[in-house]
Amino acid sequence: MIEAAAIIGGYLLGSLPFGYWLPRIFRGEDIRTRGSGNVGASNVFRVYGRRLGITVALLDFGKGLAAGLIGTVAGGALIGVLAGAAAMIGHARPVFLRFEKGGKMVATAGGAFLALAPFAAVGCVAVWLVVFLLARYASLASIAAALALVVLVLVIGYPWPVIVFAAAGAAAVIFLHRLNIRRLLGGTEHRFELRRPRRA
Repeated sequence: MIEAAAIIGGYLLGSLPFGYWLPRIFRGEDIRTRGSGNVGASNVFRVYGRRLGITVALLDFGKGLAAGLIGTVAGGALIGVLAGAAAMIGHARPVFLRFEKGGKMVATAGGAFLALAPFAAVGCVAVWLVVFLLARYASLASIAAALALVVLVLVIGYPWPVIVFAAAGAAAVIFLHRLNIRRLLGGTEHRFELRRPRRA
């Protein structure tokens, strides 16, 4: 019963659409009508700048971290994985947005893995930052971090539920970035400028 509640709670945590709520509250706009139309932190950063973008990223990261920790305390590594996965699904298809398209799960996955595989998660954050600062493509950085996660959990030797979760999570992140991959290959992907954009 406790394990099931932890998994359901993970989904509900993941469903909290901070990338939709914060622009609504502070800008009076629907982020789904701006930029790429995505409710994730990258689009919020792109449209509204660092303050809202970083805040959304931290909140999305935090809900994955909370889900993973709650699940691990409730039932060990396997329940932690299931709760973290539920948070990622909730972020992608949030109940609070009537199951419409959500974000691409990168920050939420990062939070879940900080709870489940902290050393691997820190390594992935480092990979993300290096790739992003060098290339300034958030999508490329996210794909690189997802691939690095699989390698790191294998090398470090985490339990099998964590390894399976890493592989499945990386596959999901890459699948959700399939249009970004096409744009990267075509040279049309959005490249971030590391300064505050002017309001339109």
